[in-house]
Amino acid sequence: MILISELNGMKHSKFIEVLKDIFEHSPWVAEKVWTYRPFASLTDLHEKMVFIVKDATYEEKLALIQAHPNLGARLEMSNASVQEQAGVGLNQLTSEEFNQFSSLNKQYMEKFGFPFIMAVKGQTKTVIYESMQRRSNHHEAEEFETALKEIEKIAYFRLEGLIKKRSVLMSKKRTVSYGKGDVFAYRTFLSPLTGVKQIPESNFIGRSNTVFGVNVKIEVGGQKLLPSFTEGDNSLVVATDSMKNFVQRHLGRYEGATIEGFIQYVAEEFLKKYDHIDTIKIIGEEVPFEETMTTASANGLTQSDLVFKHSRNEKSVATIEMVRDEGTIDIVKQSSGVLDLQLIKVRGNSFVGFIRDEYTTLPEDSNRPLFIYLNIGWEYEDTGDSTGSAPYSYVCAEQVRDIATSIFHELETPSIQYLIYLIGCRVLERFPQLREVSFQSQNHTWDPVVEEIPNSEGKVYTEPRPPYGFQHFTVTKEDLENSKELSGEINISK
Repeated sequence: MILISELNGMKHSKFIEVLKDIFEHSPWVAEKVWTYRPFASLTDLHEKMVFIVKDATYEEKLALIQAHPNLGARLEMSNASVQEQAGVGLNQLTSEEFNQFSSLNKQYMEKFGFPFIMAVKGQTKTVIYESMQRRSNHHEAEEFETALKEIEKIAYFRLEGLIKKRSVLMSKKRTVSYGKGDVFAYRTFLSPLTGVKQIPESNFIGRSNTVFGVNVKIEVGGQKLLPSFTEGDNSLVVATDSMKNFVQRHLGRYEGATIEGFIQYVAEEFLKKYDHIDTIKIIGEEVPFEETMTTASANGLTQSDLVFKHSRNEKSVATIEMVRDEGTIDIVKQSSGVLDLQLIKVRGNSFVGFIRDEYTTLPEDSNRPLFIYLNIGWEYEDTGDSTGSAPYSYVCAEQVRDIATSIFHELETPSIQYLIYLIGCRVLERFPQLREVSFQSQNHTWDPVVEEIPNSEGKVYTEPRPPYGFQHFTVTKEDLENSKELSGEINISK
């Protein structure tokens, strides 16, 4: 499924170029299906393209049918059509066979106003010709629908062939990569992040970036690096120490204000510098610093603009994957997130109604504390929004964190699963420029030691036993639309 993941991360122009002839000379299908990303599979992509065609006007469908060449004709056609007809020998007809096909094609066209269409993969010249004779006796409406169904088959074969072609290319290449981890870089007085979108759940308005810290992991790959593994030939090896220096020095040249923008900048510059490198993946994790307070001011206690503390469990993270493809540098995947957000809610959490059988020892609890760890990730519809160059379209990790804490406070939590679902829906509600929000969550709820304390609603707890529960889940825009239609226990749009 390599091609599907690549398609999901492709720029708009590249996406259209790759899929423009899946439906013969009809790039409008690829244009419209772009908005349905991401695609879960080849079948999912094909079904969405078919839906677009079925939803088209009669005139658009007719134009699509008429865009196909006559079978056996010596006319200009797409490369896919050339290969399909050649695969069944229609490019090597004898003079007699060519005249027979031409005559029958002409009769068919005069009767219906569009060419005879058949998914020829796996067929023979004889079967195709006999099918053409038989279908020439049909009514126009019947043939119109048959032609569209055959086009659907052709489109599937073409998508399948594209994946097979790419799979063959990938199978010839082994994984060849290496890199450097824990590349720490700190910069003072980076450009501040301002002008971000304001949301009700957060008072976050931007970052001063007076202290900007990042921990980078950089990994590069390419087939030209293979001799360094198999022959000990280091002539094309960029030393990992050089990678470290490249990252750190480029932080001094970076003019933006976000980790996403920085790692994309470094990735692009690295591929430009070393043109034998084919792929690069960079993960940047925030090294968080917070402002401190000072009394050295005529106004009393104020925030210091000089002293910062290294603190907080949670940190923002960003990943960029880029590949060199026929002279261009393309983004394969981009994601942002917040890691290791640890939240405890002391009451208003329940866990009841689960399966109880001979293996169950966990008691039901209608009011328990809930201590959770959250990793939250998000992907943009347009990767260009991820860098922060247009601040209003940039999603700040601090705001996602605040949405998570707000939902946790609002919700009478019946389960972690439902909690992360609602958090994801609220994030997509606030930031429609996102495609999806994903979660990795863990339950680290404390074990009770003292259940009752006189004259207090409090209890005493200790660390939980080592086994912990975890959840993985992705919230999509479809989930958001469904949540709006349901009258749930909480107003997602609050």
